Amino acid sequence: MIPLRDTNPSNTFPIVNYSIIAVNVVVFFYELSLGAELGQMFLLLGVVPQKFSADIQTLNIDLGTIQPFFTSMFLHGGWMHLIGNMLFLYVFGDNIEDKFGKGKYILFYFFCGFAAALTQVYINPESHIPMIGASGAIAGVLGAYVVMFPKARVFAVVPMIIFYRAMELPAFLFLGFWFLMQVISGMLSLGIGGDAGGVAFWAHIGGFVCGVALVPLLKKQ
Repeated sequence: MIPLRDTNPSNTFPIVNYSIIAVNVVVFFYELSLGAELGQMFLLLGVVPQKFSADIQTLNIDLGTIQPFFTSMFLHGGWMHLIGNMLFLYVFGDNIEDKFGKGKYILFYFFCGFAAALTQVYINPESHIPMIGASGAIAGVLGAYVVMFPKARVFAVVPMIIFYRAMELPAFLFLGFWFLMQVISGMLSLGIGGDAGGVAFWAHIGGFVCGVALVPLLKKQ
């Protein structure tokens, strides 16, 4: 299912959300200019579970240990990876920024991204595949959205076996189905090391749960 918009528009201009989207797009175009050097960038700025685990075990913790948890949120592996993530952030992020306020929203976004990556590292600590992408942080946004706007409706394109249909769905149904798919895929991935086809499903799960848990702490009264 692909979200196109929600029916609960934000009351304020979501400058933080739009800025995050803009930075991701700019970074992606920079990635396109790197050519063969892109893989090295992913290894340097992405989260490599095996490297992080080794640093923790040897207590060799420095800026290079923690920095990838944040820089990885602005890297993407291709056009579809970028577009999918930014579409979800565009549709759902503005309302969360409105509810939390701009400062809290920034902290929320990065904390969810950090928790998401840490969850994946815990599940598959020996992986040498660098984790990149904003999906963990965005999963936190989705978790917060389903708590605060369960009755909002999401206009989405839904696959119907041999064709696609545009329809409105309740947010709790759309996002609940998305989370269920992550849990099922995450459980299935455990038999092959925790990352199926390079998709960090447990990062999505960790980010979503973190987003749900942070709502009572950050929501404006």
